This record gives sequence, structure tokens and C-alpha cells, in this order.
Amino acid sequence: MPLRGAGGRTEVEMIAAYEGVSPQIHPTASVAASAVVSGDVVLGPGARVLHGAVVSGEQGRVLIGEDVLIMENAVVKSRAGHACTIGDAVMIGPHAHVSGATVGAGSFVATGASVFAGARVGAGCEIRIGAVVQVNSLLEDGVTVPIHWVAVGHPAHVFPPDRHDEIWRIQRDLDFPGTVYGVERGTPMAQIMREQSELHAPRPEGSTRE
Repeated sequence: MPLRGAGGRTEVEMIAAYEGVSPQIHPTASVAASAVVSGDVVLGPGARVLHGAVVSGEQGRVLIGEDVLIMENAVVKSRAGHACTIGDAVMIGPHAHVSGATVGAGSFVATGASVFAGARVGAGCEIRIGAVVQVNSLLEDGVTVPIHWVAVGHPAHVFPPDRHDEIWRIQRDLDFPGTVYGVERGTPMAQIMREQSELHAPRPEGSTRE
């Protein structure tokens, strides 16, 4: 659909309603022509969604603050039971993934980094290249997660990726399967994927999920 962005420029962007809810785009925000913004999404003043990025509010609200930059091919989305909130002046780097999480103002989520559902990243944090903030983890204000390291726990401990046993001792109690898929640990993958397939199935325009 056409949308007038910053500077009065008109482009054709993939901005779509989902289950009767349309994105709310501030007049000074902009969405690149090849980006996708869908469902219950609010883009604040000066927010930019660059080429190939996806902002999906199809499972809950996504709230994007002022002067947020969502760079090429990044994914920012809600999950069932987990809204996604990005504070003001945040950069989400290329190929980064923020799913059902909160990222505080002035933080930086670098290229290829992942922030999982239920996680809370404080203000002024740096999640560097390829780093991970695990489900339901709390990263306090101003913390840096180094390149490819893992933040896990509430509050989070930060580990290099080769310390798997220590990471797992904390992560196993954070309930990744329940948080992300709504199932108990040990649920067969066939069941998980059948439910995910149904969750993501296309729906006729104007329909709602029962």
C-alpha cells in the first residue's frame, strides 16, 4: 500500500493488516519498499525500517520507539503471550532477531544477534555481533554481551559460547519450549511443527483466530 514517509516521499511498501489490525506508522517514520510491516505494529517518530527487514505484530503488539533504526534483513516480532517493545534511539543491526522481547532505550543489537522471547534488555546495552540473550533473561542497564557470547539468567550471567554446560545449567530452568512454543520440554518435534504450521497458516482477509 502507498504510504507517505519522511520528506513527503511516496513509495510502495508491504504494510499489511492482520486479523483486522493495521500498523500505525508515524508520519515521520519510513518503511523501505522491500520491507514488511504487518499487524499490530506501532512505529514511532523518525523510526526507519530498511530493505528486507520484517516487523511482525501478528501474534501480539510490536511497539517501536522514536528514532529506531531496524536495518536490512532484521526481524522484529511478537510471539504469543509476548509483546515486543523497542525503546527510543535503538539500533537493530542487519540480520538481527528480536522476538517477543523488550530492548531498552539507547541499546545496540548488532549484526546477527538474537534476543529471545521474554527477555528484557536494559537501557544502553550492547548485544554485539552474533551474541544471544536467552529466553526470560534480564540484562541490566549498560551491560555489553561480547561477540558470539551468551547472556542467560535473571539477572543474566554472560558466558563465552564454549561454556555450554554452565549456560545450560541456567538455561534449562528458563523454559525455552514453553516460552517460545507453548509446550512442555520433551514434546515431539512433529507435534510442535504441526502446531506452528497451523499458527502461521494464511487466513482470509478480515478473519480472526478463534
